[in-house]
Amino acid sequence: MATRTDPQSPATHVADSHDLIRVQGARENNLKDVSIEIPKRRLTVFTGVSGSGKSSLVFDTIAADSQRLINETYSTFVQGFMPTLARPEVDVLEGLTTAIIVDQQRMGADPRSTVGTATDANAMLRILFSRLGQPHIGSPSAFAFNVPSVRASGAITVERGAGKTVKQTFSRTGGMCPRCEGRGEVSDIDLTQLFDDSKSIAEGALTIPGWKSDSWWTVRIYAESGFLDPNKPIRTFTKQEMHDFLYREPTKVKVEGVNLTYEGLIPKVQKSFLAKDREALQPHIREFVDRAATFTTCPECDGTRLSEAARSSRIGGINIADACAMQISDLAEWVGGVDEPTVSPLLATLRHTLDSFVEIGLGYLSLDRPSGTLSGGEAQRVKMIRHLGSSLTDVTYVFDEPTSGLHPHDVQRMNNLLLRLRDKGNTVLVVEHKPEVIAIADHVVDLGPGAGTGGGSVCFEGTVAGLRASGTLTGHHLDDRAALKKTVRTSTGTLPVRGATAHNLRDVDVDIPLGVLVVVTGVAGSGKTSLVHGSIPAGAGVVSIDQGAIRGSRRSNPATYTGLLDPIRKAFAKTNGVKPALFSANSEGACPNCNGAGVVYTDLAMMAGVATLCEECEGKRFQPSVLDYHLGGRDISEVLAMSVTEAEEFFGTGEARTPAAHSILGRLADVGLGYLSLGQPLTTLSGGERQRLKLATHMAEKGGVYVLDEPTTGLHLADVEHLLGLLDRLVDSGKSVIVVEHHQAVMAHADWIIDLGPGAGHDGGRIVFEGTPADLVAARSTLTGEHLATYVRT
Repeated sequence: MATRTDPQSPATHVADSHDLIRVQGARENNLKDVSIEIPKRRLTVFTGVSGSGKSSLVFDTIAADSQRLINETYSTFVQGFMPTLARPEVDVLEGLTTAIIVDQQRMGADPRSTVGTATDANAMLRILFSRLGQPHIGSPSAFAFNVPSVRASGAITVERGAGKTVKQTFSRTGGMCPRCEGRGEVSDIDLTQLFDDSKSIAEGALTIPGWKSDSWWTVRIYAESGFLDPNKPIRTFTKQEMHDFLYREPTKVKVEGVNLTYEGLIPKVQKSFLAKDREALQPHIREFVDRAATFTTCPECDGTRLSEAARSSRIGGINIADACAMQISDLAEWVGGVDEPTVSPLLATLRHTLDSFVEIGLGYLSLDRPSGTLSGGEAQRVKMIRHLGSSLTDVTYVFDEPTSGLHPHDVQRMNNLLLRLRDKGNTVLVVEHKPEVIAIADHVVDLGPGAGTGGGSVCFEGTVAGLRASGTLTGHHLDDRAALKKTVRTSTGTLPVRGATAHNLRDVDVDIPLGVLVVVTGVAGSGKTSLVHGSIPAGAGVVSIDQGAIRGSRRSNPATYTGLLDPIRKAFAKTNGVKPALFSANSEGACPNCNGAGVVYTDLAMMAGVATLCEECEGKRFQPSVLDYHLGGRDISEVLAMSVTEAEEFFGTGEARTPAAHSILGRLADVGLGYLSLGQPLTTLSGGERQRLKLATHMAEKGGVYVLDEPTTGLHLADVEHLLGLLDRLVDSGKSVIVVEHHQAVMAHADWIIDLGPGAGHDGGRIVFEGTPADLVAARSTLTGEHLATYVRT
């Protein structure tokens, strides 16, 4: 046997020297020529106030370039089907590894998307039932509520040799319920909201928004279609006239010599209003849709979305609908009890997926839960499931506030998961505000010092101990602890909730105090949202501000979203004696070369598109003639370039004084957005900024009760103080504020706490404590009480 003499250990191999991700000269969004070095195979936390540039550095620079470089390894044919990514504004990016992004983007709110379909757990269950279910009804598609059953027959020609025509029949068994088409609920239209049947169409019977009695649609087409009498009250229509009025299929008619399409009222309303995304509708249209459309559980499938055949096939007395309706922790137990060697690889994979749900703290969900109803934090943790137990190493995991929506009790579990990913040899980058997560970091990057134009610089880079001693805003606030109030407000009344059974609530009776700051707490899945959003009686004057995403394109900005642009346009028009439409970059005043976008986009197919500054308007978005009109010495483009703070002063006094604009600007300043420029595209705002923008908009609504869903999401420790001040001002102005929250500073600041639990899913749904924060800390009878007591005494 050959002997081997080991020489002295050589110097470190050159391949082992690449242990840093180097960023030089990053200028994406508000970053100011940022240069940093991030250690690989370590946990790095990025902190800083909301809008300081954290997401611009981590997501829009490092992760975006990693994904762009990976996409470039595919053929141009494949790239044509992938999203095109431009190279970030950065001089040098070295040492990148494959980036896996786990962000807080809400999961698609498609009515057919569920937790099961989004995580592939449903796909595995379908295969399981198609192999083991009795009676056997077909392939996995026979259990899929997204697949309809199809039957067809006819002649087909096979072009092979001389060609031959043969008779063929085709059938496919799907699992979709034919009545509700896999949605689980059926919609009906309340006809009394569409028309007043005591009037004729000519008298203005139709009450649909925008359908006036003298408009083209409502009079001319109905009057001259020949299908009905427009001068006859609707209640006196014959059976045929009523059918033609409500349900007639699209039919070509000639009105005043013009060919048009006549269509029944109900299909027309469904296409015009009900088929559109509710959140994208104007407020008055949304109110109409909420009144006119009623949704009830499908009577045929009882809300399971599945056909009768799919529900008839069972494994040990359980059908696939029962399995999907189970709490995932219970389903994991049931799958563990199925012992069948022929499908053992499938059972092992399904068990691992379900156990991952439980491990990550989502065992309280069920697979039939619509994915659009998940909170941002829940959606992010669902996306994490496919990465747990992955054999991949030396990749970069990028997380966006992974603890959002988590009770302090669950934060430690999330920390353990992040450390596990790191210990497998991965680089973990986390954008986070919570001190508990910052404390476990190997490396911290603090951005700031302020937000927007006041941020974009690296204030500190180093260890957690170094951050504490650094004197930066984050370091200064890292050990902040809000004290319990010495005195709490007295309620002015109560909002009674009786017999609440939404989701996992167990016949809950509670009196929510009014005129005070109420905080609803409990572990994730304990029933907080079900109580606050699903059980408060209608007509209680509630203004609800949830975590739903702000919708808006790159043309949308704070001025358009808040309605601020309307009084500004009117003030410009009145001063200059011209039309208000001239002062809109989306209307008559738009630069004709770039159509008011300020930049000209050139699409390069599978290559990243190129955006160049418009040469005509120099990025100002308006025609030159429009910029000749001034208000208070400023043109419209200069006003849109102002920050909220500048604009508040500008519209508060002098020639430009506009009370309507000033009050909106005051609300934006109140929520801590004084640094935003009025014309900044919504697409460039951070998550915390968007939530506060939504809060500022809703503050104008008339309502006595404000319901806020985790308003501290995306907020820096220093911003939480501003939020508490804002909540106090709302309560002191006579409003009642109900906050669903996990942040201990908000709990400590409350006048009254309602704690749900004791656990999640079917282990929750009960009120475990009602009273003042001081009483909760003294009792320490719940998980929340224990964590709050530790927080205020640390």
